[in-house]
Amino acid sequence: MVKIVVTGIGLVSALGGSLEDSWRNLIAGKSGIRLHQPFPELTPLPLGLIAEQPSELTMLTRMVVASALEDSGLVAPLADCAVVIGSSRSYQSSWEMLARQMYNANHFPVSSFENWLDTLPHLNAIAAARQIGASGIVLAPMTACATGIWSIAQAAMLIQTGQCQQAIAGAVEAPITPLTLAGFQQMGALAKTGAYPFDLHREGLVLGEGAAVFVLESAEFAKQRQAKVYGEILGFGLTNDAYHSNSPEPEGKSAIAAIKQCLERSCLLPGDIDYIHAHGTATQLNDQMESMVIQRLFPQGVAVSSTKGSTGHTLGASGALGVAFSLMALKHQILPPCLGLQQPEFDLDIVTAARLSKIRQVLCLSFGFGGQNAAIALAK
Repeated sequence: MVKIVVTGIGLVSALGGSLEDSWRNLIAGKSGIRLHQPFPELTPLPLGLIAEQPSELTMLTRMVVASALEDSGLVAPLADCAVVIGSSRSYQSSWEMLARQMYNANHFPVSSFENWLDTLPHLNAIAAARQIGASGIVLAPMTACATGIWSIAQAAMLIQTGQCQQAIAGAVEAPITPLTLAGFQQMGALAKTGAYPFDLHREGLVLGEGAAVFVLESAEFAKQRQAKVYGEILGFGLTNDAYHSNSPEPEGKSAIAAIKQCLERSCLLPGDIDYIHAHGTATQLNDQMESMVIQRLFPQGVAVSSTKGSTGHTLGASGALGVAFSLMALKHQILPPCLGLQQPEFDLDIVTAARLSKIRQVLCLSFGFGGQNAAIALAK
């Protein structure tokens, strides 16, 4: 079996403009969540914004792709590098702007037609391929909040099957738009004061912006070019509930199947996992289902945390951010904290403050609307 390693990471979040800044603020127990009112027609809400105003998808992608390449020591053009960059919302902000123009003009503005073609959902991944001079495989997964892990898994499969030696993979999300905020608010899913994963008094999710992409390589290729290595991708599990458009299957059967699939492919037992980066959205149903699944599968005492109390919920990018923070936990042997947790509802060993710990294998989980379940195992 071909070993897959991570040799570069590019990340931007509400916690900071780089991987190092975000990690430093995360383990210091800081949060990027603030009260914002980016749209005058909507009331102020806690949001994880990168800047004072909502970010633009193309700019975030360009930034993290460049950072990942620099971090890995690679220089464009990379003709044979695969690109697998997903997003659950993609260019929705541009589509909403176009809809407003149409509504105001009472017709489709001809001048906007060409711009509309530039905002098809897969074109962000193609723009990233152009950025690095890649002329091979380009994929643009869209699997709701499981998109980040799905993208990394697909890139790993491309390398494992010999279709490429290198891939740049991850997810980018700029979801702060009027329609997204109004939609989640109508569902009753948005928090009013902050994100409190696994807390008895959790209010719901806080939307955040963010992006994380990784340079993945076969271990042999990385060794040939003497690249530094963050960690190894051991395996992954991908399933779907086939149950409901936005509620998880109550017994977590499909989520359990994804984790078991991941552990089996990784040649691990539940007791081999030292840390679980949970999805932990701070919504009632997700935290309840996820806690039950962890309690059922893993021995008492496995360390658990969700970083959404610090970054907000970055939707499709959340799994990618989780993988980045998990790799940093392996590198520094530090467990990141679950910010916002005051009174735990569930009997889990939740990390409330960053602490040193011996970490060899970690599991990162994502659960998305439509019952998308993703798990990925990483090792030092």
